[in-house]
Amino acid sequence: QVQLVESGGGLVQSGGSLRLSCAASGNIFSINFMGWYRQALGKQRELVAQITSSSGKINYADSVKGRFTISRDNAKNTVYLQMNSLKPEDTAVYYCNARTGSYYTHVWGQGTQVTVSS
Repeated sequence: QVQLVESGGGLVQSGGSLRLSCAASGNIFSINFMGWYRQALGKQRELVAQITSSSGKINYADSVKGRFTISRDNAKNTVYLQMNSLKPEDTAVYYCNARTGSYYTHVWGQGTQVTVSS
């Protein structure tokens, strides 16, 4: 089993920055991908950024490219999402995510609210 604990988030003005952290514990060797999803009110959950555990390959949603950066600290089993130049449309609950095991099972963090005021 893998557990994910998030921190960060909050309220920021448009153009500001925030950093989210996600610490993984448990069977971390089963993690194939780690990343961040978000879900705005009334919308579907969408992938924001993802990093492949084995290769370090990174993918971003087009809407955040050039503004958000995902990174990891393997020694701390932690993944970060640095969010710069935030826009009101980035307002959402952000969820840390891990894809684990042979079936790439989703594991979710508790979610953290990010609100960007205009």
